[in-house]
Amino acid sequence: MKFFTLIKNHRAIDKYLVLSIVFSFALLVVSLIINFYAGKYALEEASNPVTDIVLSNIPVFDVSMAFIYGPVLFWALVLGLCISNPHRIPLVLKSIVLHMLVRSVFISLTHIGPFPERMTVEFSYLSSFTTFGSDLFFSGHTAYPFLMALIFWANKKLRILFIAFSLFFATVVLLGHVHYTIDVLGAYFITHSIYYLTKRL
Repeated sequence: MKFFTLIKNHRAIDKYLVLSIVFSFALLVVSLIINFYAGKYALEEASNPVTDIVLSNIPVFDVSMAFIYGPVLFWALVLGLCISNPHRIPLVLKSIVLHMLVRSVFISLTHIGPFPERMTVEFSYLSSFTTFGSDLFFSGHTAYPFLMALIFWANKKLRILFIAFSLFFATVVLLGHVHYTIDVLGAYFITHSIYYLTKRL
């Protein structure tokens, strides 16, 4: 009798997990659409650039390979971790969704134009749906790896790896003058708050 109760509970958990994953993917699609229109709005309303204590004092470096293909490696790692343990998927996806929604609000409110001397990046079709050039505050390249570090904090190796990813991308976007310094620094504080807000919700 106890055996059949365990089987029944296991099926209930699996059903709940599948529904949670499907719901999370639906939220992700909605957040991508919102992010798209927020990015377009930020691009259309972009104002003049401003000076920056870091960007104004360093030359532009061509770090386009790291800027484009670094995130591919990062998201492949996240995908692999989720596939290896599907129970991680709902928290990971919902954290990304809330992060994207908050960032969409921020880029809709902040219309500072990109730094005049910056790296030219040829975006793919997929990246052109999520990156627009004037969606600056705050840096997604910096924020998403740090978000994953918070999610996988209990695993020391993953924590260090994701923090390393975040610091690496922070350096890349500054060297390429793709983001202002405030975009990078602000990403850490906002992402930390988003993570704990996701856990509460």
